[in-house]
Amino acid sequence: MTANEPNNGARYDAIIIGAGHNGLVAAFYLARAGLKVALLERRGVVGGAAVTEEFHPGFRNSTASYTVSLLQPKIIKDMQLHRSGLKIVERPIANFLPLEDGQYLKVGGGLAKTQAEFRKFSERDAERLPAYWAMLDAIADVLRDLALRAPPEAGGGLLEMLALGRQALPIGRLPIETQRSMLDLFTKSAREFLDGWFESEPVKAAFGFDAVVGNYASPDTPGSAYVLLHHVFGEVNGTKGAWGHAIGGMGSITQAMARACEAAGATIILDAPVAQVLVKKGKAAGVRLQSGAEMHSPLVLANIGPKLLYEQLLAPGDLDPNFRLRIEGYKVGSGSFRMNVALSALPRFTSLPVEGDHHGAGIIMAPSLDYMDKAFADAKRFGWSRNPIVEMLIPSVVDDSLAPPGRHVASLFCQQFAPRLPDGRGWHEAEDKAADTVFDTIEHHAPGFRKLVLGRMILSPSGLEERFGLSGGDIFHGRMSLDQLWSARPVLGAGTYRSPIAGLYMCGAGTHPGGGVTGAPGHNAAHAVLADKGLARRLFRRA
Repeated sequence: MTANEPNNGARYDAIIIGAGHNGLVAAFYLARAGLKVALLERRGVVGGAAVTEEFHPGFRNSTASYTVSLLQPKIIKDMQLHRSGLKIVERPIANFLPLEDGQYLKVGGGLAKTQAEFRKFSERDAERLPAYWAMLDAIADVLRDLALRAPPEAGGGLLEMLALGRQALPIGRLPIETQRSMLDLFTKSAREFLDGWFESEPVKAAFGFDAVVGNYASPDTPGSAYVLLHHVFGEVNGTKGAWGHAIGGMGSITQAMARACEAAGATIILDAPVAQVLVKKGKAAGVRLQSGAEMHSPLVLANIGPKLLYEQLLAPGDLDPNFRLRIEGYKVGSGSFRMNVALSALPRFTSLPVEGDHHGAGIIMAPSLDYMDKAFADAKRFGWSRNPIVEMLIPSVVDDSLAPPGRHVASLFCQQFAPRLPDGRGWHEAEDKAADTVFDTIEHHAPGFRKLVLGRMILSPSGLEERFGLSGGDIFHGRMSLDQLWSARPVLGAGTYRSPIAGLYMCGAGTHPGGGVTGAPGHNAAHAVLADKGLARRLFRRA
């Protein structure tokens, strides 16, 4: 890993703020096109929220981002990540929902297996499943293609109108009923959408969970159905909609990306927090580090959230007041609470106490949409749910590099924890109590879980903000709602990775297509830079 000390006055063709996965992707494409690129990371390790770290002696885990699906295959191929040792394995089944009265539901492992599980609750739901999955696949195929295309710029003239037409064409080719379903997904609540397809509460919960992941909202909130759709864009090793695990944790992805960047000629500088983006005569001119050192470049790409960039790294006079007002109204706060747990053994679930493929699934403790709605209501009133939504993954089941022999690590991804506590207290005072509430939820489904715990790491919304620079603890860099998507992400008129300041670009999850470990914002932003510089052909010659 390159760890050069920043040289005061150093000049580069492009400077990238933040060596998270999108920053690494952008650095790779720009360096491959021949630009002299510096990538600045405030922490002592690359990866942003996609890192693998030891959190308890002998136990390592993906500290924040914890599962693989949305990473673009084109980026994996272009950066030759598999040649750098990246290995991704698919989950044996997608999800396991422990329920009451000894019941459970498994989703995944093929259509026939999932239909058999659905028949335990509803024959009608089992019959409807093929049509539901076919509908989602058809819509997801269109949106996968759009993910690697810059949205058309509002008010951009004839060329942008033509781009709009090209991007809308695949949608127009969908059967009319699929188009209707697509409209439903963008506008309806998850409950309203799922009620139109299924009747069983466990089945609706299995699909509805995706609608509240990183979404501080009820499944009854209009637009929450889109968040459900966002989570099915991905694929693992060519299997669409699948979820997987990167051997060695998420850090193995970003470490492989860093090697690809260095091979392309990019310079990565660690422990180099940026204090300000320098602007001269209305154009980006470089950055000033917290150390006081300045680095100069006519191109600056920000792989950080819009709130952090525009509210903290730019002088007030650098932005139009109307634009600044819009950024102040940009909504952040995903309601996520993240824990890593060292375990002496696998937990045993009351509904399925034997060891099996369910231990390698996403274990969802949220049995109904009503449960999820109540969790959100609790969070608004108390700060967190008295019965939180918990997803547990145990990656050591498929990756023995993460824990000592016979031991395990668990990732707990918990939803409906207020970005700011309603009584004004800081999260640091309350996070142990909130973590105990999470353990109570797990203990209800897996009695004896607490006795297995050897150590735990807690990342409340405040912890996520402080450790990873996620404003409001928002894992997506901003709410994934219709008013903050596509050309309006983060703000209409700045949705093509270009900021209002010439030479300043955005390449993080606060741009299209949004959150998750996709690499798409970094890819698209780099291509926007090269198009503006007239260097796109140079990039393709080097492909």
